Amino acid sequence: MKLNELTDNQGARHRKIRVGRGIGSGKGKTGGRGVKGQKSREGVSINGFEGGQMPLHMRIPKRGFNNIFAKDYAEVNLGAIQKAVDSGKLTATDITQAELNAAGLTRGGKDGVRLLAKGELKAKLNFTVAGASKSAIEAVQKAGGTVTIPEIVPAAEKAKAKHRVVQKARAADKEAKKAAAKA
Repeated sequence: MKLNELTDNQGARHRKIRVGRGIGSGKGKTGGRGVKGQKSREGVSINGFEGGQMPLHMRIPKRGFNNIFAKDYAEVNLGAIQKAVDSGKLTATDITQAELNAAGLTRGGKDGVRLLAKGELKAKLNFTVAGASKSAIEAVQKAGGTVTIPEIVPAAEKAKAKHRVVQKARAADKEAKKAAAKA
């Protein structure tokens, strides 16, 4: 083999097609665009446009919705946790979302982590997570661990409690003013 005999494999390099260079090239005149007018021009955005008639995607009824109140959990399977324990990525026995993030098992999940029961857990681990399926809780308990799900107070209940405090303060102010007026 000599350096001057080195070549690419057959078909490894394709020549660029030079469009609009005469009828002999096979891509002359219209340059492969086929037609005159709007569709032959660059920057055409008429997908779905039907000449002013109501387009098909607007005539067909819509179904379903996006629940804006849905919780966003990062879901983790027990099998993945066991794999991380076996490989040494996860060494703690008390596991929270921070440990799972550090081990690279979760991403996102602004409302916390939810345990799912896919796979088998052999290690005795104590979890503090935002949610878990019944079968995942059973599997963790079977392995000798625990699952703690902290109770989260809904925003409506927080607002009611704050309202009660404000009402009590207002009532105390009224009584103080009445007592001052009598004296």
